[in-house]
Amino acid sequence: MRPPLGTFDDAAPAAERLDLLTPPVAEAVAGGWGGFAADRIVYVDTDPAIADTAVFVEHHGPGLLDRPANCVVVAGKRGGEVTLAACVVLSRTPVDVNGAARRHLGARKASFAPMDTAVDETGMEYGGITPIGLPAAWPLLLDPAVADEEWVLIGSGRRRGKLIVPGKALAALPGAVLVEGLGI
Repeated sequence: MRPPLGTFDDAAPAAERLDLLTPPVAEAVAGGWGGFAADRIVYVDTDPAIADTAVFVEHHGPGLLDRPANCVVVAGKRGGEVTLAACVVLSRTPVDVNGAARRHLGARKASFAPMDTAVDETGMEYGGITPIGLPAAWPLLLDPAVADEEWVLIGSGRRRGKLIVPGKALAALPGAVLVEGLGI
């Protein structure tokens, strides 16, 4: 299969590679959501040693430079309450954790969640966390620029492998909210 972006030696419909995904991601991919069937999601096998964006783009094609999106877990705090949420922005932009994310969560303080918390709560590997298959109660904050992309490259739940999905499919995920100014 030829993926819709990048040059990858090993690409297939994600529904055919569920065994390479973490359980929460595999379950979400298999079920589809918001009218987006699993066959619209592409799994590409990648080497975890070149997972960082600059090296990844150099290896798999410059057309990917503007297409990767990062999913980070943030913790919003108000009083003794902590709310975990995921934020998705194009990789060329940082997340406005203490502005847009904090305000949307109604928190007094927000920060990136500790790595152990992010991994334990998502059931995914650090460096591969993806918006697909997140805990249902979590807010999923999406920069509108992500939803505007025809295709976006995101994590697969593991450091090895990536998913290529329509940007609109991410906006259709359960709990997804477009947040202006999330990516700065």
